[in-house]
Amino acid sequence: MEIYNFTGTIDGEKVSLSDFKDKVVIVVNTASKCGFTPQYKDLQKLYDKYKAQGLEILGFPCNQFAEQEPGNNNEIKEFCEINYGVTFPIFDKIDVKGSNAHPLFKYLTSKAPFEGFDKQHAIGKILYAMLSEKFPADLVGDSVKWNFTKFLVNRDGEIVKRFEPTVDPLDMEDEIKKIL
Repeated sequence: MEIYNFTGTIDGEKVSLSDFKDKVVIVVNTASKCGFTPQYKDLQKLYDKYKAQGLEILGFPCNQFAEQEPGNNNEIKEFCEINYGVTFPIFDKIDVKGSNAHPLFKYLTSKAPFEGFDKQHAIGKILYAMLSEKFPADLVGDSVKWNFTKFLVNRDGEIVKRFEPTVDPLDMEDEIKKIL
């Protein structure tokens, strides 16, 4: 199985991920009111730099993490365009964990398990501490742990690597170049 078997919606219209076949894809769950929200800027930089070589970035807004994505789909897209110049596809808001998680994210997390946060990284240490204190159940299993978890997918639709929120998109560049 590969990601091409899944669909999402943009502006209420069904979009098949097979539309991105033969592309290198980053699938990322996003939020507009998160400490990681500035990652939109670096995701857009990667998109601008590598789109012509076949990179696609697919943003999936989610309000499951401390309700940091409260807006409706139009507000989210407008926020991304105005504040970060986002031109890559932003899908309609979904759940990425739990019983109502979108099937794509169930698949992604089954193929790219959670390996922990880099606690040597200051933000990784802070995120782990916050989750341990406020949302300890979220640390169990392989589900998405927070906003801006990124999944790198090769041209065959197979997950190459999972990057936790503390990994800046530009730090993914070497991995992206290997599979472009």
